[in-house]
Amino acid sequence: MINHLDHIVLTSANETACVDFYVRVLGMRLEIFIGGTPPVERKAFKFGSQKINLHIKGKEFEPKAGFPTPGSLDFCFIADRPLSEVMVMLQKEGWPIIEGPIIRTGATSKINSVYVRDPDQNLIEISEILSL
Repeated sequence: MINHLDHIVLTSANETACVDFYVRVLGMRLEIFIGGTPPVERKAFKFGSQKINLHIKGKEFEPKAGFPTPGSLDFCFIADRPLSEVMVMLQKEGWPIIEGPIIRTGATSKINSVYVRDPDQNLIEISEILSL
């Protein structure tokens, strides 16, 4: 029945810091669009064929999760480059790695991962798929 994930919604307590992290540090593209009821300006982070819609704590759009909470998410992203390059980029941007690299089990195979936290303290796993 389900084919793939289209988007998820991230609730942030600090819009500026959140946008900086996902755009500057992770290299996602910022999309600004009009949506919702009533139509208002919204933001999303695009990467590959997915996106993360942004809600700001206390200013969420309806419908929304029952308890939208900054810092409650745990993402795993597959990088478009070797993990060694990701680690160099994170160091260059001054973003601390809190764990890894470490081997984990991904959705389709073993992955090699590092972990960081975004400004809202969401856990972000960045991984490369290991060859079999």
